[in-house]
Amino acid sequence: MDQMNQILSQIALLIVPVLFSITVHEVCHGYAAYLFGDPTAKMAGRLTFNPIKHIDPIGLLVLFVTRMIGWAKPVPVDPRYFKRPRQDMVWVSLAGPASNLVLAALTALVLRFIGPVLAPTPLYPLVVMGQMMVVINVGLAIFNLIPIHPLDGSHIMEGLLPAGLAYSYSKLQPYGFIILLLLIFTKVVDIVIAPIINGIVYVLLS
Repeated sequence: MDQMNQILSQIALLIVPVLFSITVHEVCHGYAAYLFGDPTAKMAGRLTFNPIKHIDPIGLLVLFVTRMIGWAKPVPVDPRYFKRPRQDMVWVSLAGPASNLVLAALTALVLRFIGPVLAPTPLYPLVVMGQMMVVINVGLAIFNLIPIHPLDGSHIMEGLLPAGLAYSYSKLQPYGFIILLLLIFTKVVDIVIAPIINGIVYVLLS
């Protein structure tokens, strides 16, 4: 019973940071695309802070299990609306991870001021929730920069590579999700990116 209560408490503390973080990530993708002339996300009702619109069940489960890495349902983007499709897609793809890093930094800044005040009070769980917000957002940002489809890093890579290489690289897209799951469950992702995530979190929360 005590273990179950502990698990439920952890889920309760995680749910707000997780849902808010993935929502901000996807809304920023959609809004960036909108600024570059693509109304697809807006017409699909994805420029909303309703988390239900953005949840990917598998990505959410991975995020709850790892408390560090995961993904949401991708916002629809149509590069045909862009004036410079390849270059503009790089910025749209960067918008999500960038928003998570900004959110992590802002949360860490707030914690520096309110953490010591709330620590000795019954509101201390809010401090823990804030710390989770930092970890989750840094994790989402770094994880999504991995250049494997369907993560943001793959679209950034396509935009940065010469056209010929980008075309060849895009042929891996149908296999990207399988590759990604294999890397997650074989712990390769943890080994490669966990030190980066932990280092950034340490700097923000130290």
